Amino acid sequence: MTYSIVARDPQTGELGVAVQSHYFQVGPVVPWAASGVGAIATQSMVNVSYGPVGLEMLRNGFTAEQALKALTGGDAMPEVRQAAIVDATGRVAAHTGAKCIPAAGHRTGDGYSCQANLMERDTVWDAMSQAFEQTKGSLAERLMVALEAAEAEGGDIRGKQSAAMLVVRGTTTGKSWEDRIVDLRVEDHPEPLPELRRLLTIRRAYDADAEADQLDEKGDHAGARAKRVEAQRLAPDNVELKFWAGIAIAEAGDLDGGADLIAEAVRADPRWAPTLLERLVAVDRMSPQLARNLESRLRAVSK
Repeated sequence: MTYSIVARDPQTGELGVAVQSHYFQVGPVVPWAASGVGAIATQSMVNVSYGPVGLEMLRNGFTAEQALKALTGGDAMPEVRQAAIVDATGRVAAHTGAKCIPAAGHRTGDGYSCQANLMERDTVWDAMSQAFEQTKGSLAERLMVALEAAEAEGGDIRGKQSAAMLVVRGTTTGKSWEDRIVDLRVEDHPEPLPELRRLLTIRRAYDADAEADQLDEKGDHAGARAKRVEAQRLAPDNVELKFWAGIAIAEAGDLDGGADLIAEAVRADPRWAPTLLERLVAVDRMSPQLARNLESRLRAVSK
């Protein structure tokens, strides 16, 4: 009782799954992905084992089609299952059982598959496919647009409740926690897709902030500042990003610019300073002189 998409980005090799359903906590059930291995969606009268078992088959050299045939062949009730797999090379396989509740079906394309069951209309998976193919940008953005197209086409006949997105790197780092590029879940919400879109935007803001830290470490302070501006544009109300961006900007030599951002955080919650500045000094995360300069500048701004 779900619509989903699995896909591989041909430029980056990233693998991803995105899903929406009138079901509590769809995230732990439908989407499965492993860096350098593949991505799987398992739904309808869901057999959750299709996810982890299917990924293990892909790790052992099965193609997407071989893995799906093995999964459905070993299932006592394949006629009520719906599943799709994309492997690390972009090969795709999909299955919609004959007894999935209508409207149910799937549409595969180059490196992706869209599938849905219990939809209001049988045009949902084609709408997802068209949106995915016509959208430019990151894999996460294209997955998001495909979900939004499904909902615009009528979506789940029962309504909406939860959503999730999982995107992993094309090549594993050997550290699974670093391979997850996007791992977002909306467990229970009256508007799960707008909420997933909001979370994805915040994720992008934090990614931009992380890139800024890396650029600062390399001495590219101008590039780092541009990334922090991007993070602020994406998440203008995020106090956490404001505070730490202010610290970084002040440390890079722009005391006034940094203090202005910190002041915005303090106006939202006065606990950000001066107490936190003093604690940063105590653990050698900030020089005492910079902390004094910032406190002086913050007092001036607050007058």
